Amino acid sequence: MFFALDGFLFAGWVVRIPAIKQQTGASASTLGLALLGVSAGAVITMMLTGRLCRRYGSHAVTVACGVLLPLSIALPAQTHSALSLGLVLLVFGAAYGGMNVAMNSAAVDLVVELRRPVMPSFHAAFSLGGMVGAGLGGLVAGGLSASTHLFLLAAIGLLVTAFAGPALLRHRPARTAPAAHTPQAQPQRKLDPRARRIVVLFGVIALCTAYGEGALADWGALHLEQDLDAHPGLAAAGYALFALTMTIGRLTGTMLLERLGQTRTLVLGGAVAAAGMLLGALAPTVWLALAGFAVTGLGLANIFPVAVGRAGELAGPSGVAAASTLGYGGMLLGPPAIGFLADWFSLPLALTTVALLAAAAAALGYGARNATHA
Repeated sequence: MFFALDGFLFAGWVVRIPAIKQQTGASASTLGLALLGVSAGAVITMMLTGRLCRRYGSHAVTVACGVLLPLSIALPAQTHSALSLGLVLLVFGAAYGGMNVAMNSAAVDLVVELRRPVMPSFHAAFSLGGMVGAGLGGLVAGGLSASTHLFLLAAIGLLVTAFAGPALLRHRPARTAPAAHTPQAQPQRKLDPRARRIVVLFGVIALCTAYGEGALADWGALHLEQDLDAHPGLAAAGYALFALTMTIGRLTGTMLLERLGQTRTLVLGGAVAAAGMLLGALAPTVWLALAGFAVTGLGLANIFPVAVGRAGELAGPSGVAAASTLGYGGMLLGPPAIGFLADWFSLPLALTTVALLAAAAAALGYGARNATHA
């Protein structure tokens, strides 16, 4: 539920970016700088959240972020300049970054308890939440102001946390039970230099694919509306379609890994995503662009969970934290990079960098074939 809530709230914010861009009067580059506030806030808290999880437990930190994230999502619609938008996005980014590291740490513990490779299913919940959030945003985009919409999302988020939080707080994974009192109870696995390099490699693979997810989230609707003259509701549906195909891909992720193995899953996913994003960025019609977004979602679906899961196999929770931080860094740093490239060249051309990085992820996945057991 917390993975789904995270995706739901994030999608609800991104589909209102065109309205908030107009409200603040920001250009593409100044909007990109404002979006950098999300990145900065997230990076700061991602570096701290691992320590907080070791001290207080990942479940408690997840619930705390489940309160902070809904509260912070209402803030962007209250701003009227790029500067004030960037400042409130620091708060939103801090809550978002903390939530992602904490819930991934909790998911790792649960995967260990279940003894099943179900990490893609947790990420499927995130994508499903994103699809619902974007779909709802598309439905209300023409009838509700951004302020009202985001306020309602905040209320929904707080209700979900109030419902699901107590159950999560009551359950403490056996592997991490002593953590609430003794941080030293969870010994850190010491890595040799080669294992550390492999963890970083999988973190870079996660970064390459998360860059694409962040770029489509923040710029996909604007591309459809601005470059292809799509109606705001149809433009919002672009991210919903991307999230839908990503959800489908992740729900079948365990079966795909069993049939193809990790290396083929990474390489095939990167190649499919690269082809889909070239179509999505350069297509001359809305419907072809939407088809490209859908193919991109299928291609990217399982690369991030596989990369994070493999880092966890090598280095335990510390490996998951390192790969997740690198990965989500790509999701958060991609949008401002797209903004600058859009101002220097054009938004469609800027979006082709998603295809380039997806192809890079495929190449890196093939290069890491000797470290993947497949």
